[in-house]
Amino acid sequence: MPRINIKGGVWRNTEDEILKAAVMKYGKNQWARIASLLHRKSDKQCKARWYEWLDPSVKKTEWSREEDEKLLHLAKLMPTQWRTIAPIVGRTANQCLERYEYLLDKAQNIDMGSRDDPRRLRPGEIDPTPETKPARPDPVDMDEDELEMLSEARARLANTQGKKAKRKARERQLEIARRMAMMQKRRELRAAGLASTIAPLVNKNVFIDYNREIPFEKQPPKGFHDTSREFPESKPINFDRLRLGDIEKEPFMEREKRERKKDAERQAKRLESDLPGALLAREKDSGEPVVKRSKLVLPAPQISDLELENLVKVGQAGENAMRMALEDSRSDAMATQTLLSEYHKGGGNDSTFATPLHLLAKTPQIGTDTIIQEAQNILALQQVQTPLKGGDNTELSTGVVNIVGATPQTRHLPTPNILLPNQLAANTPFRTPQVGATPGGANDVTSQTPRRDYLNINETGGMEGPQTMTTTSLQKKLARLPQPKNNFEISMPDEAELDAAEQAEASDSATEGTSAHVADQAEVDREAEEARKAAADAAWAKRSRALQRGLPRPTTVNNAVLRPPPSTPAEEIALTDQQKAEELIKKEMLTMLHYDSLHNPPFTLLTDLSRNTDGKLLSSVAQKKRLQQVNTTHEAFLRDSEYEEFSDKSLAQAAAAIEAETAVVRGAMGHGEVSGEAYARVWEECLAQVLHLPQHHRFTRANLVPKAERVSAAERRLEMLRGLMAEEAKKAARQEKRLSILLGGYQSRAQTLIKAIQESVEQIEQSQIELTSLEHLRQQEIGAIVRRTEMLKVDVERQRSRETQLQKTYAQMARLREDQVVEVEKFDENAPTPPLVSPRADAEVPEKDAQNDLGGWTTIQQSDKELVEEKNAGAQTDPVPLPEAIQVARGGGFSVDLDEET
Repeated sequence: MPRINIKGGVWRNTEDEILKAAVMKYGKNQWARIASLLHRKSDKQCKARWYEWLDPSVKKTEWSREEDEKLLHLAKLMPTQWRTIAPIVGRTANQCLERYEYLLDKAQNIDMGSRDDPRRLRPGEIDPTPETKPARPDPVDMDEDELEMLSEARARLANTQGKKAKRKARERQLEIARRMAMMQKRRELRAAGLASTIAPLVNKNVFIDYNREIPFEKQPPKGFHDTSREFPESKPINFDRLRLGDIEKEPFMEREKRERKKDAERQAKRLESDLPGALLAREKDSGEPVVKRSKLVLPAPQISDLELENLVKVGQAGENAMRMALEDSRSDAMATQTLLSEYHKGGGNDSTFATPLHLLAKTPQIGTDTIIQEAQNILALQQVQTPLKGGDNTELSTGVVNIVGATPQTRHLPTPNILLPNQLAANTPFRTPQVGATPGGANDVTSQTPRRDYLNINETGGMEGPQTMTTTSLQKKLARLPQPKNNFEISMPDEAELDAAEQAEASDSATEGTSAHVADQAEVDREAEEARKAAADAAWAKRSRALQRGLPRPTTVNNAVLRPPPSTPAEEIALTDQQKAEELIKKEMLTMLHYDSLHNPPFTLLTDLSRNTDGKLLSSVAQKKRLQQVNTTHEAFLRDSEYEEFSDKSLAQAAAAIEAETAVVRGAMGHGEVSGEAYARVWEECLAQVLHLPQHHRFTRANLVPKAERVSAAERRLEMLRGLMAEEAKKAARQEKRLSILLGGYQSRAQTLIKAIQESVEQIEQSQIELTSLEHLRQQEIGAIVRRTEMLKVDVERQRSRETQLQKTYAQMARLREDQVVEVEKFDENAPTPPLVSPRADAEVPEKDAQNDLGGWTTIQQSDKELVEEKNAGAQTDPVPLPEAIQVARGGGFSVDLDEET
């Protein structure tokens, strides 16, 4: 049965390339000729493949919203007329049909990837439209048909010159055949002995044979002649005229000046004749963007006068409420102002715009998708029942797109304000957003989310708009400044004025002692910085020594160390001078502690304020509130006991008095120098006796409180340490997680390298063991080689002596054989019967040859019985049988195979 080839199927890359090359050669009308290059495709399939996929005008990009709207509208006007709709939409008919079905499925909320899709090909089914699918890759091993198709297409498409090239090639082949026939004819005539009457071909075109002749050769004249013309004429170089001014007719500066003058005259004439054109050219030269004037379309009013009046009344009511609230609660003015913010006014940078920035547009408000609505309308129209049943008409979605004609109507939008960045000022306050418009258009200007308000409802972000606009406007204004003119006029003063100025300067210098000097700004700034540093150092030197040395300070100041003020004169008189001095010292100490805590709070205070009694971290607002309360306490104490600043002289006198008193006390009590170790030991003992009571919020000595309070204080400290440990553990876990993400690749790489290094170390150790073993074996072999050599030498000597002995035995046996042979020959002469001749005559070896054969290998096999018979025979006439095997071989040694008795 003959094989039937059905044309069609999927397209491959090779077929696509051949089709494109054929279309470039034959055009888009000779599809039969094009299909002849493709064995598996017909002319109709080639045409469909070109117009559905390979044509460069076919759009394969994503569908835009405008194309979808146009497709749905045209499908409603012209159902199933895809060949008519395709050129209007700008797509192919198959693309329009597939997109239309996709939109209908999307409107019905059908999953596009469902396996139950009837348009999805099942296994074994054939694609009815393979021309609209991408080409498949070529197989690595093509069959014979494909290779033949490629070679034929390459041969046919290689001829790009048309029929003339074929004709020329055919003429060349005929010329070669004619020449070969003529040569064969001449050869046959010459072989037959006939002279050829064919005249030789004469070359009509006389050309120069460059292989035999020299082109443009000039023969020199014969004999003596003048050779002066053979040398080129050269004029002497004039080095005086090798300047740029001598070479150029006009200097560059003069030519540039003349051109500038012409440009100025031309510009002046243009300003007089064509002022708008000159201004436009100037704007182009300045580099500013030229804004094209667009059509001014004002929006229709979205709000009536009555609604505007109602809005004004609402705003006035809000202002009145805010004013009354502020008047009633002056103490909470900040909270009230924050809660009742004036939203109709702009604040901060928003005041630079006519419309506040917090009311301007930012994020587009997505309305209803008009494409889905239009697809749903088409589905509803397709599912309409027959009018004979009666009933209401099918309800369609309204407010989709106002489409009049074959294409959707262009929507006119208000003219955007190009002076504001990102179209921020395109909307006005109280404007109703556009509902029903299709979002995502290129020219759509939709309302946006408010940028920021005073209640911090919206997230902070995107405040770079005003700064960007300010920078842009400033650059535009600077660019509009006139160009600088380098025209200067210098007027010299008169001599009389100069003499008067010199006399005045001399008098001023004589009065002040030195001439007037204007200080440099850098020097002034440096002196001011030095003065500021000196003042800061002086103020720091007056602070407490605990602050200067960085010693630990209490986070809370215990004011209870002071005695209560005496209520009666008797109690005041009862105090001694020492007690009064102690109270003054305590009061000054508390004043210094409050002052230092207010202006330089300790670090532990900030840590304690950040956590509550349970050890949990507080919010930033709560921390600020607690810090404000602590500062209020310090300020209240300092108002009653004002912090007094002493002069340097007073501080020096007090330090000297303290040192003198210290020396007196040390001498009276016999105190010596205390080492650092002893001081640290005493400090640790004293610190161990201090205990914090969380119930009373104060420190006290541990031996002054009962055991229950000591246990509660220890439990409280344990809980605090546990909370700190848990917090630090969380931080460590977060850091570990972050580091594992950051260093995970490095760790895996390190593990791989460690494993490789370990394997290398194991290989090195194994190699080291093998090397040691081989070295030990080498030492043993070196010692054994000497012994083996000596043994081999002894064996060689023994073998050599044995060989000599055996050679002598062989010579004796050879002589004995010769004697026996002579006797046998004599016996044969006397006997009538023929003598017995030995077939191994080649074994006869003279004694001389036997002596010379000491260096070869000789193997003699003979039994003991034969040797005994030879010895007992004597001179008998009976023939003695020869040895069974005598093998002589030349080599490097000698070996005899005999028994020990022999």
